[in-house]
Amino acid sequence: MAAGERAAEPLAELSHYVVARPIYSEAGFQEENERRPPLPPTLRERAQAACSCSRKRAFQITKSFLPILEWLPNYRVKEWLVSDIISGVSTGLVATLQGLAYALLVAVPVGYGLYSAFFPILTYFFLGTSRHISVGPFPVVSLMVGSVVLSMAPDDNFLIDGSNATGINGTGMLIDTESRDAQRVLIASTLTFLVGILQVIFGVLQIGFIVRYLADPLVGGFTTAAAFQVFVSQLKIVLNVSTKNYNGVLSIIYTLIETFERIGTTNIADLIAGLLTIFVCMLVKEINDRFKHKIPIPIPIEVIVTIVATGISYAADLEKKYNAGIVKSIPRGFLPPEPPDVSLFSQMIAASFSIAIVAYAIAVSVGKVYATKYDYAIDGNQEFIAFGISNIFSGAFSCFVATTALSRTAVQESTGGKTQVAGIISAGIVLIAIVALGKLLEPLQKSVLAAVVIANLKGMFMQVFDVPRLWRQNKVDAMIWVFTCVASIILGLDLGLLAGLLFGLLTVVLRIQFPSWGGFGNIPGTDIYKKVKDYKNVVEPEGVKILKFSSPIFYANIDGLKSSLKSTVGFDAVKVYNKRLKALRKIQKLIKKGKLKATKNGIISEPGITNEAFETDEEPEDNEDLQVPTKEVEIQVDWNSDLPVKVNIPKVPIHSLILDFGAVTFLDIVAVRSIKTIIREFERIDVRVYFASYQDNLISQLERSAFFDDIVRKDIFFLTVHDAVLYIRNQKTCSDNQDPIFEKISLMQESKEPIEFTETTRPDDELDVQEEAMRRLAS
Repeated sequence: MAAGERAAEPLAELSHYVVARPIYSEAGFQEENERRPPLPPTLRERAQAACSCSRKRAFQITKSFLPILEWLPNYRVKEWLVSDIISGVSTGLVATLQGLAYALLVAVPVGYGLYSAFFPILTYFFLGTSRHISVGPFPVVSLMVGSVVLSMAPDDNFLIDGSNATGINGTGMLIDTESRDAQRVLIASTLTFLVGILQVIFGVLQIGFIVRYLADPLVGGFTTAAAFQVFVSQLKIVLNVSTKNYNGVLSIIYTLIETFERIGTTNIADLIAGLLTIFVCMLVKEINDRFKHKIPIPIPIEVIVTIVATGISYAADLEKKYNAGIVKSIPRGFLPPEPPDVSLFSQMIAASFSIAIVAYAIAVSVGKVYATKYDYAIDGNQEFIAFGISNIFSGAFSCFVATTALSRTAVQESTGGKTQVAGIISAGIVLIAIVALGKLLEPLQKSVLAAVVIANLKGMFMQVFDVPRLWRQNKVDAMIWVFTCVASIILGLDLGLLAGLLFGLLTVVLRIQFPSWGGFGNIPGTDIYKKVKDYKNVVEPEGVKILKFSSPIFYANIDGLKSSLKSTVGFDAVKVYNKRLKALRKIQKLIKKGKLKATKNGIISEPGITNEAFETDEEPEDNEDLQVPTKEVEIQVDWNSDLPVKVNIPKVPIHSLILDFGAVTFLDIVAVRSIKTIIREFERIDVRVYFASYQDNLISQLERSAFFDDIVRKDIFFLTVHDAVLYIRNQKTCSDNQDPIFEKISLMQESKEPIEFTETTRPDDELDVQEEAMRRLAS
């Protein structure tokens, strides 16, 4: 028992602390503790640091540009090689089928999807910093590329007459599909090349931070809208319904309307094959997810379905008997590299910017998930360079933009992939399909490939269930999600992404412009200050108001600071001052008329004279100089008591105001000027303004802005709110021992000229003039 008591004693001692130290203002603290300002490096020092080179530095730069030099020498062959081979084979089979399927989204022949699943991996193997992502096509990015391709090479540009036609469009006109496909491949590869250039530029300029502006709710809403766009674009392929290629605002609505208008022409063989593929793929994927701990390798259902569907199509001759849409032709081997069409850059620069950002954001967000899981780091700027060079390289070989696919990366990681060796092996599987197996897939129905795409959209559609959770946690984030999703569906992916980004930034601006604020009070017996409205036992110091403004202060929210000040103190300092001036004018006129007397004890009426002091505020002022000969009289006016003039002067129940700037990170020049004006406004009505809990950079900023002078000094700045409260309490005790809180007014009535007062609504430079007028009446 005694031992237990002895063990509890130290814990009891640690549950309280007592600190004895001086009350620190900024001036006092700097005097006692010498400040050490940071010395920025000179231009010469920066140049020397940037241009200096050593063997170690050169090797570090080389490793940062070629991350393979970092991880390959540490590769554990015995532990990782077998896992990487199994993972690479599984991922390669999935990549082959997804490459064929995603080519439909780009509106190019399906064979080019195999090239896009092969070439980007070769360069990323050397340059990438993620060990687990599977590089290749992704449906969202493929659809964005496809929208550019369809807008620049629509079917209407390839209508021809006579026997040279190789296809028919939805209106019965003949289309030169060979020329159309060649032009679309050129546009897609040129766009890929331009996206690669932009990504390399972003990486070299070290602006990988740009992806931080794509918040998770924004990405979630965007990818969900993209999944819906992908679903609609593949629906007409599953139905084998011919429609126009719409692009731009409301294109998805027009596509849906025309698809349902032509639903009577649905090919039953394609519809059945597509529905069966969707059902089987989603069922087996669900089994893979539920029993992933028991199944060592996920069932490659896409590969199995594709092989079965190809065999059935070939055996039943579905193309001739049921007019089913099949792949028909897959080029065998590789095409020679071709340069991009530079003349097209000007038409696709805007779209390429958004595609470059989205492709990078998807890859980095997926890569960071696995980097966190396996405890290694991803270099965002190097990822920009890696994907940029990969897209430049693959663009020369007729590929479309590469990023990573969530489902393919999940296969690579879940089957035991440890490094990008698995990625290079998956590229080998795709290579085999390009060289040897392409012809075997020619009888495959396009509706099966479209169904594979739709089945892989399940994860993105499931993001809809994040909205209720977001709404409970943060309503603003939920609004960003919904707005981005709706905008991307209605306006298209490129404009929708821009609209969502602007809306997200707008919410940040509004949250800064209208931040949280409140009056604070003290927890008795502590140095803790909390909101008065939130806690029952919080006590406001007598005669002191404490305002905490939780935001940077700049030109957009300075009015919010002023309105929060009025709400906290309960009055408008400018109106109080103007009302006092009005009362002083009336008192002066009545004294000169002999209706009031000014004595040291206050203002009294002459006996036997009717007191006409209670005049209406609307009575015209008499500026006539009455020249009443008197001597200088010093009187006292208590502005919180009843005055012998009918002027409604708001009571000022405080003598001090503390602004808690603990959450203020910066001030602009408008804020600095406005705060100085606020100080002067309150000083004129005998309310001292103090600042507390500020950050050091604010003091430096105020010094640069010439904020401090003879009136506004550093001794009104305190390290904590409690320091300021204790200082005010000490000052109040000293002042109470000397004089009561009254304003002593000296009336120079022997002067022949009346004293002028000017009412102001928002004084700035005129404050000094009004203060001088007050001084002429006050001592």
